[in-house]
Amino acid sequence: MNKLYLWGIIFTAFMLLLTYLSVGGSEGGLNGDIVNMLAVTGAIALVVITVFVVIKYVRQMQVDSASGELAQDNWDGIGEYLNEVPTGWAVMFFLLIVWGMWYFTIGYPLNAYSQIGEYNEDVAVHNAKFETQYKDIKGEKLVEMGESVFLAECKVCHGINADGIDGKAANLNKRIEAVAIKHAIANGANNMKTDFPGGMPPMMLSDPAQIDAVVGYITSGFPEGHKGAEAFAMGGCTGCHGEKGEGMPFVGPKLNGFDVATVASILKDGKKGAIGTMPKFEKLNDKQKEAVGAYITSLSK
Repeated sequence: MNKLYLWGIIFTAFMLLLTYLSVGGSEGGLNGDIVNMLAVTGAIALVVITVFVVIKYVRQMQVDSASGELAQDNWDGIGEYLNEVPTGWAVMFFLLIVWGMWYFTIGYPLNAYSQIGEYNEDVAVHNAKFETQYKDIKGEKLVEMGESVFLAECKVCHGINADGIDGKAANLNKRIEAVAIKHAIANGANNMKTDFPGGMPPMMLSDPAQIDAVVGYITSGFPEGHKGAEAFAMGGCTGCHGEKGEGMPFVGPKLNGFDVATVASILKDGKKGAIGTMPKFEKLNDKQKEAVGAYITSLSK
């Protein structure tokens, strides 16, 4: 047997052995994994084709002699033959033309396709599957999900313990702090437009003593007989937030503690408060927002 063919067979066998060992030794191996099967098939095809082409052209250089019609032009005595385009090249050119026409007209049409659109479609499909899979999750499992989302999305500003990192963001271990209440009274609040479309007008109270009384009333948990209760009612706060800060759906958020609806509303619309601006978290689906709300609510219990 010609040495060239012998070395080709040895090299092919060696490469196929390496391919088998690399894939067969991985987790799962070739046990019905379609991805690994396709990878091995492609690797075998590449090795065989490469060895065949190399042997063919090396052999051709060894035994073939130049022949054919020379072109009229030459460069310093170096000429070229008038050969037709190789059949393989011609077939490949034709296939590329067909593929290009399909790609720009049917597969990914220029007037109708965008990567952002495809991404949004994929996200919508994923969210639908996610919400279907976890639609019935409740209790501790929901809180655990919320904690994982919080650690991935919220801890950068609010801290791993949700303490606000020394005033960088709101302390979520308690519902609301004095500085946030005073800011809302002075400037109003219309952040959570989706769930509380009416918003809160500014300067419902202007007397510093009344404002301090309301702040004390809210931060102390709406106790009976507190002097701030009267100012809370006089300022019109009870009309939206309830007598004890329990909140009213689509009117005013809950003030005597966190609840899922309030947290989810903030995640939907973002929030501009005394400390700074919190962005919207539009990429979170409804179940994830509900889970974050459940987790934050659990922190103050």
